[in-house]
Amino acid sequence: MAHDADANKASKHWLWLLLLPWIAMIWVPSYNKIEPVLFDFPFFYWYQLLWVLISAVITAVVYFKTKARSKGGAR
Repeated sequence: MAHDADANKASKHWLWLLLLPWIAMIWVPSYNKIEPVLFDFPFFYWYQLLWVLISAVITAVVYFKTKARSKGGAR
């Protein structure tokens, strides 16, 4: 029983990673600019598009880490 509580608590730490994309997108003054341009896209647009990809990776990592812990260990 104590092991299950420790595993559940450890898996909840992974959930904090889900805040990174939210913080990055909510802090608009950090990316509200034109330069640098990447493939003719202003920074404002490609920064947000980059965070879509980063968010997908972070979500997958959190999913697999919390799934493995909730089942009692790695497969």
